[in-house]
Amino acid sequence: MRAFKFMAVTIIAAVLAAPAARAAQAYPDKPIRLIIGSAPGSGPDIISRLVADRLYQSWSQRIVVDSRPGAAGAISADLALRANPDGHTWMMLTSQLFVASQVLAGIKFDLAKDFQSISLIGTVPFVLLVNPQIGAKSLKELIALAKKTPLRYGSAGTGASEHLSGVLFTRLTGTDMLHVPYKGVAQAIADTIAREVHLTYAVLPAARPHIEGGRLRALGVTTPKRAPLIPDVPSISEAVPGYAMFGWYSLVAPTGTPNAILNQVSVEVVKAVKEPAFGDRLKSLGIDIVGGTRAELDRWRSDEHKRISELVKVAGVKQ
Repeated sequence: MRAFKFMAVTIIAAVLAAPAARAAQAYPDKPIRLIIGSAPGSGPDIISRLVADRLYQSWSQRIVVDSRPGAAGAISADLALRANPDGHTWMMLTSQLFVASQVLAGIKFDLAKDFQSISLIGTVPFVLLVNPQIGAKSLKELIALAKKTPLRYGSAGTGASEHLSGVLFTRLTGTDMLHVPYKGVAQAIADTIAREVHLTYAVLPAARPHIEGGRLRALGVTTPKRAPLIPDVPSISEAVPGYAMFGWYSLVAPTGTPNAILNQVSVEVVKAVKEPAFGDRLKSLGIDIVGGTRAELDRWRSDEHKRISELVKVAGVKQ
């Protein structure tokens, strides 16, 4: 009798699990939409397209990168939440959107409740970039110039990580610079080159081509340690003690997405990021690869929420 009951329970469990298993096995059965809150040419755009190309090799299914810049990424989050949570819509959650969600007024979503983790891809420094024609060749020279000349700095938008990077710099150096927000870092970079603004902050993947091309001068990286790709560029903390800021890239999906699919995607992304060849491609862009699991990204998001909340409070940038 006990054997019969055990068999019945086993059969019922298998029947109940079958639909989820079939869904995971069939996935993905149509193109996937990866929504990003940054403009084409930005760090998130570059990383998203690399990930999309790599996963296409595994699934033979297209991943369409949908760029929706504006409001420091908040527009992309609103759009992602209106999508069917069937696993075919993902969002690139970055430090920019994470900061914006705590800074901007009128935010209607809750990142902690409305989005489920997939994987933490990696972290990256921001780079303080200046137009070579302003004359500052070091952080000390920039600080001295800012104390006697009104300077303007651009960012990817009010409340973006680049904005907060600038706020921290002015607070810790006792300088006063005018913040000029843009709809994306690519526009901020373009206007720095055109001298519409004097400097900007950009993640290393977006900044590097302009540094190497001589169009912009890198004065410092925002992470406590120097970036291996540009070892001659000092950490801002070397001239401004206590300064630290960094960007990060992760994948999430709207809450309600089946766990079986989330797990499948997470395993594939972690596998790809930790492959030597693909990992080297990310490292060549200045990414410090992580390849974090869903649980690891959950912990990261929780820790970052606490850190950024304190930072926003100290900086006084709540809108």
